[in-house]
Amino acid sequence: MISEASKLANLTKKAITYYIEQNLIFPDSLENGYRDFSDKDVERLKEISVLRKLGLSIEEIKMICTDDASSALQKISVRKELSLQRDKAQKAILDKLSYGYSFAEIHKELETIEQSATVTEKLLEAFPGYYGRFICLHFARFLDEPIETSEQQAAYEEIIAFLDNAPSIDFPIEIQSFLVENTKHINTDDIHDMIENTTQSLEDPQKFLSENREMLEQYLEYRQSGEYKQSPVFHMQKILKEYNRTSGYNDVFIPAMKKLSSSYAKYYEQMENANEKLLLQYPEIAVLNKLNE
Repeated sequence: MISEASKLANLTKKAITYYIEQNLIFPDSLENGYRDFSDKDVERLKEISVLRKLGLSIEEIKMICTDDASSALQKISVRKELSLQRDKAQKAILDKLSYGYSFAEIHKELETIEQSATVTEKLLEAFPGYYGRFICLHFARFLDEPIETSEQQAAYEEIIAFLDNAPSIDFPIEIQSFLVENTKHINTDDIHDMIENTTQSLEDPQKFLSENREMLEQYLEYRQSGEYKQSPVFHMQKILKEYNRTSGYNDVFIPAMKKLSSSYAKYYEQMENANEKLLLQYPEIAVLNKLNE
């Protein structure tokens, strides 16, 4: 009975009726016209109530109910993170308007927020699971520059076209399972920490190499082992390397990002510099990379 379900889930009858209409729960219909709510239905109603209190939309809740819940929640968490960043940028623009800036003066800043939102959302959709979340948050920090030149506009359009047409990454079931199991506890704060650690290591690669010599040598030893070549990580990296080579990620997306964002171009230059220093100190890495292609 809906009245009993209402008490158990602490929801109004109208709310429960609405969730039925939205195909979020499917209680049985009895011959007398009443609804029969199972224990599972009541639990689902309680979950929906929690998610609604967290500010999730009906569409987001549907995604959680129909897809892998953990993966869907992690993707929504990234969206919320990006939304908070946009809210902060929008508040700063409102402050400028209150200080007397004209609408014309802040127009470019609004366009930048919109362009960043478009790219990050498409990044999140283009790449699966944890990889998509990581790559989305990685590139998001380079998308706060306004488009001021025709070259930047062309680069932006190239990025959008690439993301709209990029093929999906076809991970085998065992690698999908490995990724889900090993990244399900990684949240947006963890990803930000990883990105920050990488950024710091690029700023002074020589210091990073000297301070992490033992760890790097252990890693190199592992890379040469049979255990590594049988591992899901090895096979995943091979798939990603091939995807990046054939999809246009290396030849279209990355060059366009460098043209669109001067901060990303600088970051990419730092990466290349750090990689040169790494190969000078550990030339066997180049050999390993060649053998693993």
